[in-house]
Parts: sequence; C-alpha cells; structure tokens
Amino acid sequence: MDSLTPSRRFSRRDFVQTAVGSGFAAAVLPVSAQTIITDTEGLTAGPVTVPVGDFKMPAYRAQPMGKTHLPVVLVVSEVFGVHEHIADMARRFAKQGYLAIAPELFVRQGDAKAPVEISKLLSEIIDKVPDEQVMRDLDASVAWAKGNGGDTSRLGITGFCWGGRITWLFDAHNPSVKAAVAWYGRLVGDSTPLTPKNPVDLAGQLHGPVLGLYGGADQGIPPDTIEKMKAALANGSAAAKKSEFVVYPDTPHAFNADYRPSYRKQAAEDGWKRCLAWFKANGVA
Repeated sequence: MDSLTPSRRFSRRDFVQTAVGSGFAAAVLPVSAQTIITDTEGLTAGPVTVPVGDFKMPAYRAQPMGKTHLPVVLVVSEVFGVHEHIADMARRFAKQGYLAIAPELFVRQGDAKAPVEISKLLSEIIDKVPDEQVMRDLDASVAWAKGNGGDTSRLGITGFCWGGRITWLFDAHNPSVKAAVAWYGRLVGDSTPLTPKNPVDLAGQLHGPVLGLYGGADQGIPPDTIEKMKAALANGSAAAKKSEFVVYPDTPHAFNADYRPSYRKQAAEDGWKRCLAWFKANGVA
C-alpha cells in the first residue's frame, strides 16, 4: 500500500478528541502500535460540512490537491464513527486519485467516540440511527462531492462492519453507484422500523456489483449467512449476479482495523488490492 507507515503508540488523552477524522473512540482504546498513518502530502484533506436540508453534517474529505473530475468513493465507518482510521482510509483512496468522503452518520444521535462501553455505544447511539436517515445523508455526500471536484458518474462506496451493511443498502438505494466493496458487513437480521431491510432482502435491487470481503472466523457473521446472500445474489439483478465474495480462512471480524488486535495484515493488504481492482474493473477509477 502506498504511503503507509506504522504509527507511534498514542495515549488515551491523545486520541479522545471531537474533531471529525481525528482521534479514536474511547471504546477501542488503547490503540495498537501497528496503526497505519497515511500522510497528506499532495492532498487536500480534512473536515468539511455537508448540507442535508437544514442540517450541517460533518464529514472528512481527502482528494488530490488541485484536481477535479475525480472518481468518488464514499467511505462508511464502523460503529465508532469517523475517527482516525476511517480518515486514513479516505487518504489512502485520495493517494490513488479518488475524492473520498467519509460522513459522520451518527452525529444526530450522539458522539460515537464518547461511550467507553460498546454496549452503551450501541444502545444509546447506533441502534437509534434509521437506515432512511443514512441513505439521505449519503445522497447528500454524493451531491457535495459533485460540487467539489468529484465526477459522480464514477461513484463507488465502501464500508466496514456497520458500514459494510450500509454499503449493500446504499448500492440498492442509489442508481448512480457503479461498484461497491463491503468489508465484513452483516447480511441478515431482524426487520425493525429503523432497519426494515437487510442486504439479503435487497439483492434483486443492486445497481453496481458488490465485492464482499469477509473473515472465515467472524463470530458475528456465520458462514451460512454468506451462503444465503450468495443464493439471493444468484437470483438477483445483473449487478447482483456480477457480485463476488472473498472469504479469508481463519480470519476474524474487523481484520482491516489496523488500530485493533483483530487486524490481520495479509488479509487487509489483499483486500485493499482487491478493492482498488474492483473499482477499476467496474468504472470507478
């Protein structure tokens, strides 16, 4: 991977910050010494504000400095919000020539960095976020990118864990999506008023082919759910039929999260290469 170097070890005080794209959530501290930091040389990178109706949504944007007509990638976070790792993923895409934007999708419900316990983070913030709101916020992020140097006729989306599920949903929601890469996103689940559909329900509506990157030892996403999704895709849209899965044997959930013990360098680097190749092969480059 280009321009990636190991970080020093940071303290809790260093990382619990409020600015979008900086710090890490309290629930994931301490941060691993192997955390990757991508520099901003040659990039325009940092927090921006995306209008969603009357609401001003914070986001992190990274793109090659001084360039326009750039392919666009939406980067959708895990439950911990747009912290340093998600900003780093945006910078990695920018180094490859993309306008990458990572919107702070939980901000109306609360600060995902604040709760120390994951159970409280989920119950008090994440579980209160409606899919409909997320789709609207991502649509607004696409519009922002179009007005700020992005070529949204070359639109991709990628997301991690919670964001992996959202990646499938947004691909089915927005006809402008040319391709998507979902990292270990949940595929099945209960239908609730806030989450009425899951990826397995929407295979027939995909607009761009999805590459699913999953861990074979992921305790939260059993192999049978991947098989259910494969069957749904086989009977779905043309984009669904082009979709593919890569399952890394003996690999846990969150294997791309280099700031956590779940990180698996070989799978993460292979997934990154496959992600870039998938976008290029499907018109997002």
